[in-house]
Amino acid sequence: MRDAAIIEAPSGLGLRAAGVEDLAGALLGAGLAEGLGAVRAGRVEPPAHDPVRDPVTGVLNPSGIAAYSAALADAVGGVLHAGRFPVVLGGDCSVLLGNLLGLRRRGRHGLFFLDGHTDFYQPEAEPAGEVASMELALATGRGPGVLTDLEGRRPLVRDEDVVVLGFRDTAESTAAGMQPLPPSLHAMDLDAVRARGAAEAARHAVGLLTGAGLGHWVHVDADVLDDALMPAVDYRIPGGLTWEELETVLRTALGGPGAVGFDVTIFNPRLDQDGTLAARLAECLVRAFTPEG
Repeated sequence: MRDAAIIEAPSGLGLRAAGVEDLAGALLGAGLAEGLGAVRAGRVEPPAHDPVRDPVTGVLNPSGIAAYSAALADAVGGVLHAGRFPVVLGGDCSVLLGNLLGLRRRGRHGLFFLDGHTDFYQPEAEPAGEVASMELALATGRGPGVLTDLEGRRPLVRDEDVVVLGFRDTAESTAAGMQPLPPSLHAMDLDAVRARGAAEAARHAVGLLTGAGLGHWVHVDADVLDDALMPAVDYRIPGGLTWEELETVLRTALGGPGAVGFDVTIFNPRLDQDGTLAARLAECLVRAFTPEG
């Protein structure tokens, strides 16, 4: 078990809908910290949410997200400086920018990206201007400078240092006019993961990153899970990974020395009234962090 330190990042700045800001409280209430043997490393509070789309950048809360990313990067950096493993509990997917900024301050790193969606929208194609649908594009340097060039460090992660697994939104995103994923970025959709098998797909993904000599951040959006198993998300899409597949992939992504940090996002406890999904997600994460044998 890693020497984990939990950072609460209850930001919903990248979404219109509310609820994901309760994710940290729900998972902690379900025993995640105790299961991981983790210390609590604080809570980074977001600025106020502005529901009006910014007319210049075309996104929601650009200045707020930029400021929040810097504050979250400080928290991540503090955990890393203390020799611990940061576990960031979102929030929406825009918190990934702060996590990666914390790493970018230290040099070059990779990204292991697990999400039911590719989140590669450009502002003009995203219907509501939600940064939670474009954080991967922003992290790789595509989009408004206020979010792509944080502290002059564009890009936060290079295309060739990213592996995206488990997405199943290709038809939907293509129809919406989302920019395509670049060929230099390593992508395995849900069908490709299933064709290889979850364990082999994860080993291959980690190999692409460690083969380049990079440590990597692991990002998990709860909607990578099968919609029938995890309905407590705001943008639902049929299909997805089973609990067992997610656990297998995460154990591989987190198990080697290359993993340097982790976040989980988008789970909405307001759609989980009896807390059973929070308990199951916490259990899955604890099992994924626990070495086999």
